[in-house]
Amino acid sequence: MSNADSSLASHLGPRPTHPDGFRARRGINWFTVGLLYSTYYMCRYNFRFAGPGMREEFGFGVEQVADLVGWFSVAYGTGQLVNGLICDRIGGRWSMIIGAIGTIIVNLLIGLTTLTQSFNWFVALWMINGYIQAAGTPGMVKINAAWFNKSERGVFAGIFGFMIQSGQTMISLLAPVILNGFTIMAFVVGPGHWRMLFVIPPIAVALVAIAFSFIAAQSPDEADYSGVIRDDVDNSAGTTVRVWDAFKFVFSNPLVWFYAVAYGCTGAVRHASDQLAPLYFEDVLGFDMKTNMPEIAIATLALIPMVAVGGSVLSGWVSDRFFKGHRYPVAMVLYYTESVVIAAAAIVMGLNLIGPTAGGIILGCLFLVLIAITANSTHSIVGAAAPMDIGGKKMAGFASGVIDSFQYYGAALGLFVSGRMISISDGNYTFWFAIMTFFAFFGGCAMLSLLFRQQGRQKLSRAVISFMVILVIAVIGFGIPYYKKQKEKFDQKNAAEAAQIEQVEAAQ
Repeated sequence: MSNADSSLASHLGPRPTHPDGFRARRGINWFTVGLLYSTYYMCRYNFRFAGPGMREEFGFGVEQVADLVGWFSVAYGTGQLVNGLICDRIGGRWSMIIGAIGTIIVNLLIGLTTLTQSFNWFVALWMINGYIQAAGTPGMVKINAAWFNKSERGVFAGIFGFMIQSGQTMISLLAPVILNGFTIMAFVVGPGHWRMLFVIPPIAVALVAIAFSFIAAQSPDEADYSGVIRDDVDNSAGTTVRVWDAFKFVFSNPLVWFYAVAYGCTGAVRHASDQLAPLYFEDVLGFDMKTNMPEIAIATLALIPMVAVGGSVLSGWVSDRFFKGHRYPVAMVLYYTESVVIAAAAIVMGLNLIGPTAGGIILGCLFLVLIAITANSTHSIVGAAAPMDIGGKKMAGFASGVIDSFQYYGAALGLFVSGRMISISDGNYTFWFAIMTFFAFFGGCAMLSLLFRQQGRQKLSRAVISFMVILVIAVIGFGIPYYKKQKEKFDQKNAAEAAQIEQVEAAQ
């Protein structure tokens, strides 16, 4: 057992001291980096508000919407792997600038061209947007790894989550205004024009990217604060490294893979709950999410990221101050807590207590908020703090790319499965909650196995891994036959309804 892990909850570490002016300069850098990345979110979460309008225009259901977000996640995850390596070579600053330029161009193409009249073209463009936006996270993590000591990263990853999630809040408040229609001088946009959701947010990205290019520094060295931050991984000068060196170091580090598996579970919960929420509001709570969103829906979608920040900051602070920068004990508790919360939501949903009634609406919104708190807490410490700890200032980009790629591969898997189960069950969102419960519990098991491993209890660690493998086999063995059976009933029902409609039309 290592000395560090034998005293996970021991004395508080000393607060780092810095020269005069450093904290202010770091704050400006941190704010600018966070603000730019928050505008990325405006050009990502705009899709979930476009979903109901797209569903009406293109005539597809929950499965198609979930698939579209799922393919975005596949592209984003793949982009994390590739762009993470490139980021460690060119630096986080250029990585974020390139990502900003790309997402501006793609969003404007979606909003202003006729390409989106074809659903397949929309899928292609949205996947390109996912790949390009994947330059942002490695860049953001790499810059902050150079500006913060390990003992500071948990708290600041949580606080940084405020900047990131503010982008989600901004689009949650802006989207209803756009969809309700607006007038700016002679420019008039009527209600329900979902394509404008891809035109206005890129303007914010462009303005902030210009400021970022003048203000943000790659490291304290570039801001005349050499030697202020000590990197636990590689404290030599510079922040870039050869591609092969980053690849070899990150891929051979077992911590990366434990965190990656857990983060895949974060993605499955976080993105399924975020991206399908507007459809859930329409199908279960009876809201109009196309042109006249109820205030409680707007408030919930805006509140979710802000409330989640509290959990992110608290989890980061606890891991810094009580666990000496170890993220896995706190993450383990969060995952298991999350699984209990979502399981409760599935039970309440199964009892038909969530629906278009006053009490049902409150319960339906409350569970989304509670899920967001736990999901985004693990998002912060596993996805932001852990890669900085593992890769340091020189290889945090690729460490982030590998770990974060699993978030989006997990998101794609969760969305593909959820969309199909909701579709064949005629909109039974109990499956949505049940699937998220499985992923949350699985993430907790990954962190439990890592905890045992770091404590030198290898047999227990391997036993947990064996249990996880058995669990996956059992779910697949039960789930696939069940899906096929339900799909057959669903197809027969649709065929019978279609035949009945043909008979009525023939009689007329």
